[in-house]
Amino acid sequence: MSKHVIVGAGPIGTATALLLVERGEEVIIVTRSGSGPTHPAVNHIATDASSSARMAELATGAVAIYNCANPAYHRWPTDWPPIARALLTAAERSGAVLATVSNLYGYGPVLGPMTQDLPLSATGPKGHARAQMWRDALAAHDAGSVRATEVRASDYVAPGPSSHLGDRVVPRLLAGKSVAVLKSADTPHTWTAVEDVARLLVTVAADERGLGRAWHVPSNPPRTQREAVSDLCRVAGVDSVPVREHPALLIRALGLVNPLIREFPEVSYQFENPFVLDSTPAQQTFGLAPTPWDDVLASVIASYRDRV
Repeated sequence: MSKHVIVGAGPIGTATALLLVERGEEVIIVTRSGSGPTHPAVNHIATDASSSARMAELATGAVAIYNCANPAYHRWPTDWPPIARALLTAAERSGAVLATVSNLYGYGPVLGPMTQDLPLSATGPKGHARAQMWRDALAAHDAGSVRATEVRASDYVAPGPSSHLGDRVVPRLLAGKSVAVLKSADTPHTWTAVEDVARLLVTVAADERGLGRAWHVPSNPPRTQREAVSDLCRVAGVDSVPVREHPALLIRALGLVNPLIREFPEVSYQFENPFVLDSTPAQQTFGLAPTPWDDVLASVIASYRDRV
């Protein structure tokens, strides 16, 4: 049994914790509130992950630290840097591998499928924050002071308000109501399953081949939002529902009062243009494949039906 420290108890932190405990590992989940999955093998710690001293203490004897934290969307530029610095320090002092969950923001707008060797050319503050986290971790890795790796995923297919195929979509289509999505409904878009993020994260943290570089999470072929909604209806066994696009004026108006929506213009290119992830290297190197698309959708649908 090895010790693993997970920072964050959102969908990825929870999936990672459950995957590790199923393998018989010792798991500590760190959040501000002490929240996390209810499981007898998971130890919940309430603390501030931006405290280098506390995180180093918790990481003593650990084989890996998994950065699955998720600060408030509109506070990434201010909240991410101290957490990233604290976890780098904890990894250096403890000798644990630092495995970070990231996304595709760091690349900025690109033409064609995104590969993991693309330059980090983000054009906005959130993308800059994520890119700098990896630059700092990679520099420390190359200097020999830490062992670091990073996994990058596209938008998650998961229940909840943060998923574009979650709370705003599934309950409505199950009720036979139309669905509204961000423009454009008809551009190819890669979607990533939460469980596939956790599987790759745990894999690269334990494999020397995974260290010192970033990896794209194995993901299914892209589907437009309209196609994804149609697929959800098919898997749910319900009639297809109309899909419309949120008017741009409405998004701007909502942004005046909602800080999350206010951030959308920075990343609007992700839905206005093809947003396609190439995960070939991770699949070939580690023998991982994405969870079948219909299985991913069936799991999401079941989570909503279980709430009724």
